[in-house]
Amino acid sequence: MTERVSAPWWRDAVFYEVYLRSFADSDGDGVGDLPGIRSRLRYLADLGVDALWITPFYPSPLTDAGYDVADYRDVDPTYGGLAAFDALLADAHRLGLRVTVDIVPNHTSYRHPWFVDALSAAPGSRERARYLFRDGHGPGGDEPPNNWASVFGGPAWTRVPAADGRPGQWYLHLFTPEQPDLNWRNPEVGDEFESILRFWLDRGVDGFRIDVAHGLIKDAMLPDNPGVRHPGPDHDGTETVHAWDQPEVHEVFRRWRQVLDSYPGDRMAVGEAWVMNAERLAAYVRPDELQQAFNFLFLGAPWAAADMRQVIDASLAATALVGATTTWVLSNHDVVRHVTRYGDGAAGQRRARAALLLMLALPGSAYLYQGEELGLPQVEVAPAARQDPVWERTGHTEIGRDGCRVPVPWSGDAPPYGFSTTAQTWLPAPAGWADCTVAAESARGDSMLALYRAALRLRREWVGAGGGALRWMDRTGPSDLLDFERGGGATRVRCVVNLGAVAVSLPVGDVLLASGPLAGDRLPPDTAAWIRPVDPNRTA
Repeated sequence: MTERVSAPWWRDAVFYEVYLRSFADSDGDGVGDLPGIRSRLRYLADLGVDALWITPFYPSPLTDAGYDVADYRDVDPTYGGLAAFDALLADAHRLGLRVTVDIVPNHTSYRHPWFVDALSAAPGSRERARYLFRDGHGPGGDEPPNNWASVFGGPAWTRVPAADGRPGQWYLHLFTPEQPDLNWRNPEVGDEFESILRFWLDRGVDGFRIDVAHGLIKDAMLPDNPGVRHPGPDHDGTETVHAWDQPEVHEVFRRWRQVLDSYPGDRMAVGEAWVMNAERLAAYVRPDELQQAFNFLFLGAPWAAADMRQVIDASLAATALVGATTTWVLSNHDVVRHVTRYGDGAAGQRRARAALLLMLALPGSAYLYQGEELGLPQVEVAPAARQDPVWERTGHTEIGRDGCRVPVPWSGDAPPYGFSTTAQTWLPAPAGWADCTVAAESARGDSMLALYRAALRLRREWVGAGGGALRWMDRTGPSDLLDFERGGGATRVRCVVNLGAVAVSLPVGDVLLASGPLAGDRLPPDTAAWIRPVDPNRTA
């Protein structure tokens, strides 16, 4: 008898993104930390997730909330130090939780020793070759080397003084000037990051989330772009063809895959890659590259059945061609929370509940963002309290991402709702969140938190029984409906989502879970249900 080989854990895992600075503060300084996460691990295990993704905790001047790393092999004392990380990792593993960490390979902090050395070195030196230094154009080199724009606003080039004090070369930074881009065509950079990966794998981490995975390699000639838009949830990046998604980037991830495969335990990596379509995204998850890549096409789909189905079909088809698993995500620390995107208020809450059942029913892996299990909306952070560099870099024309990064409310009826012992938190919590704290929602059987716990429990049982491919159940009637099955026999489950304006009939079967109240045998608008179809051979 052939022994069944189990699939890698990450193929259908549910990950939970912990935005470190806003999850739990253990020492009363108003900033979340690693001991704070450790104190809440039981909550995450009870929620029903399989793995954590923790945002950067490395030493950093915090120009961009830690995505400007000064030392990739240490933990900032603000967050507890390396000992605190090791303790968190050990406790998480004891609870059956995997731990993945953010790695930021596109750029370093301007205070990283490499960049400090580069600033004091001469043009053409080994130190400058680790970054993208170039001479400027025009008389005296006074114009930037090309027309590339920073994702955060303004030009993507900053000029530095020469040894004699006169204006010298320019360096590239696709984000803030304090985040100089590395030169990934330099073998020394690849060697350094292989060493960094091994440092954390040796400590026992289960995987990595790769920041700006599509940006590591730039066109070697650094030519002007035909436009200056950057890839993101609202545009496809086609006007920045020379700055992103270059063919050679895949060689980087083939090397990383070899590193990951050299360790036991199915270590993995998921890439943040804003690319034009599902086919481009699938290239990052070919059998010898990354295990996963975020499916931002799903995150950006409007609340309409035709659009949702098109994204689902395209995503599954593209990953099937390369034998990969598909990921699904509704929110993260860079985008407006989906409760607000779906309409805010009561409508946004109903749709968010339905979207959860849709996402968790799809084949593949799901990524949750802290606070979505509480139904948190986007917050309007006062201008004086905003921390995101986007606000200043765009001359106060773009609000930035602070509104989805407000600290998690744990308990109590006033800010900071148990997140910290001080009211002066790094981002202020809003008034009016007393009803959406973990404590308050744990006491209500109809809360968003209760729905997440029930859905994750059922999904674990369902996936554990085999899951299965998606089969659309096309039927006559309203077109604003998503209706599909997975599994077979006693494990068959049907997911029906009503994205329209009128109630629709439910298929015959036992309702396992619904995102909201049903109207008899009808599914109301903005509602989803999981149904176990009735076996025609079953007897009463």
